[in-house]
This record gives sequence, C-alpha cells and structure tokens, in this order.
Amino acid sequence: MKKLVLVGGGHAQLAVLQALARQRAADIDAVLVTPSPWQYYSGMLPGFIAGHYAEADCRIDLRPLAKAAGVRLQLGQAVELAADERQLRLAEGSGLDYDLLSLDPGSATDLDTLAPPVAGAPLADPWAAEHVLAVKPLAHFFALWPQLQARALAASTYHLCIVGGGAAGVELALAAAHALKAAAGTGHAGIRVSVLAPAAALLPGHAQGVRARVTRRLADSGILVVPQRAHSGTDGLRLADGRLYPADCVIAATGARALPWLERSGLACSDDGWIEVGDTHQSLSHPEVFAAGDCCTRLDPRFARSGVHAVHAGPVLAHNLLAHARGEALRHYTPRRHSLYLIACGPRWAIASWGRWSAQGRWVWRWKDWIDRRFIRSNSV
Repeated sequence: MKKLVLVGGGHAQLAVLQALARQRAADIDAVLVTPSPWQYYSGMLPGFIAGHYAEADCRIDLRPLAKAAGVRLQLGQAVELAADERQLRLAEGSGLDYDLLSLDPGSATDLDTLAPPVAGAPLADPWAAEHVLAVKPLAHFFALWPQLQARALAASTYHLCIVGGGAAGVELALAAAHALKAAAGTGHAGIRVSVLAPAAALLPGHAQGVRARVTRRLADSGILVVPQRAHSGTDGLRLADGRLYPADCVIAATGARALPWLERSGLACSDDGWIEVGDTHQSLSHPEVFAAGDCCTRLDPRFARSGVHAVHAGPVLAHNLLAHARGEALRHYTPRRHSLYLIACGPRWAIASWGRWSAQGRWVWRWKDWIDRRFIRSNSV
C-alpha cells in the first residue's frame, strides 16, 4: 500500500482525482490536503466581477470529487515540506508521511514589485494593508470584491487602480470598469479605473494585433493606462518618476510568486523558488515527488505557469503518479506551440489570442463561456 499525498486542488490535481475515481486503485492510500473544500476557477473571475456569474458558478466542490476517488479530504494549510524525510507539515502542527507526493498548491501574488525601492523593504504599512488587494488567494478576492464594489458605489468619487499589464490585469480592469459603471448608472461620474504597467509589459508574449485590440478596448471603456511602474509608499502609490498617484484601492495583478515553504523544502528549485520538474512533471531531485500548475517550472521555453498548461498537463500527471507507484513507464507532457487565450473584456465580449492570430466579438465571449462552464461541469459530481 503506497501513501499518496495530494497537496492543493488545482487544475492538474482535478485530473488526478478523476483518474483515481475511474480506477479506484486498491494499492494506493490517498489523502488530499487543501485549505478549503472549494477550488475557485480563475478563468471565471473576470465574469464574476463583471456580474455575469454568481460565486457558486465559479467554483468546484472538492468533497464529492474526493469521495468518488476514494481519497480522504483533509482541510488544512501546508506550511512545511521536508523532502528528504518525505514529510509534510500542516499549519495546525500535524504531519503527513508519504511514499508519493503530488504538488499543485498554486502560488501567491508577487507583491515585491510594489515594495519600496529599498533593499529588503516590505510593503509600506498601514497604507498598503488598507488599500492594496492581491488577486491571490482567489477565495479571498472573491469574498472581498462585493465589499469593494459597495464602497465604490457609496463614495462620491472612487479611483480603482490595477497594477499589472498582463492578461489578468487587463481582464480585471475591464471587468471592474464594466461592473462599477453599470451599477452606478449615468448619474455617477466619479468612478475611475486605471491600469499601471510599463508600455513593454502590456500583454507581454501576445501578438501586436492582440495588444492593439486590447488597447482600443481599454480606451473605449474609459480606462487610463499609465505606462509606469509604481511602488507603495507611506502616503499612497508612488510612480517610478516620484509622483504620488492617489488611489482608493489598488488591485495587485503583478504576477505569481512561489510559495516560500516549497523553496525551503529541499526540492530542486529555480533561483526564484519554483519547483524544477522534467517533462514527466517529476521533481528533478526527488523522483517520488511530482508537481504541476503554477508551483513548478521547466527548462522548456514553451512552458508557462498558466491554467492552460495546468489543465493539459493534468492527465499526464494523473497517469504518472499511478505508473510510478506500480513501476510502469511514465508519459511526457509536451506543451503546444501556441496556447489559446480568450481575454474577457467586461461586457459579454472577448478577444481571442493564438500565436499571431486574433479575433474579437460576442461570439468569442460565448466560446469562452462555453469552455469555462464545461470545465466546471466536467469536475462536478
């Protein structure tokens, strides 16, 4: 009997639960460790903000999935991993030994980019604690968005600033602008939404045509794009040129940061803390450890920490965990040359990005909506 510990209920881990439900491996004793019974789907967050989805539409209940898979569900927060001893420790102090470990706990929002430009300086407090809202953890953001919206609508003037020009930052800005202006009506002219991102960091990795479409959409939505970096100060948000940039709330969509406890685990990690895996998603240093989703990295330049790759790598992760337990051959996950991104634009309108090709319209939104709802349904019992 092999002890399998699954950490996190991310996109790839869902495929593991489905595989265990299909096979019901009698030779594996499995437990899923996760802080919440709900797994929130990041792809539907912009639609939730825009008012197209209820919170319940955007999450997966892990409890029936675990039950169907014969996996014990242990609610808890992993805080320490001793890879050489094969032991995982939880926040409440308990520990779990394992023969096989599958890591998909996600990541945190990288707030270091908002820290003052002084070596080792943390985010300024108390201003940042009151005004800066990180996108992750998703459950926290889902809970706080209705409160943010209520404060904005109750104020005579309100400035919401999104820091980060990637797809997540763009989608959040467009969704927030749509939701706030739709709820406020034409009589409330005091709501402003802006995006702070260096010009070169607006949708990096996407084709020029996609960036042009998004730039027009931001302008049409009345969203100001400020092509500068910024950091948190004691009195507010400071631009790179030193100017104060007043904001009532700052949403940090500043990319992902590796969870510190993984970097301290003894696993082979990159310089910035991501678990290093090969094309089987097996740790380069500990063959009994597998990782997927945005907690790991590969040398393959086509690989990125995104939900797209996590979903596609999931079946390979599931096969390899069971194969490794039985001494069978492992499979390899080869990222596609291009990944399809469907960028939500606030109203039921979206922009498609695939390599050099792009398109936009309501039909793209309907396509995205169908894909997202299908993902939720396929992981619901």
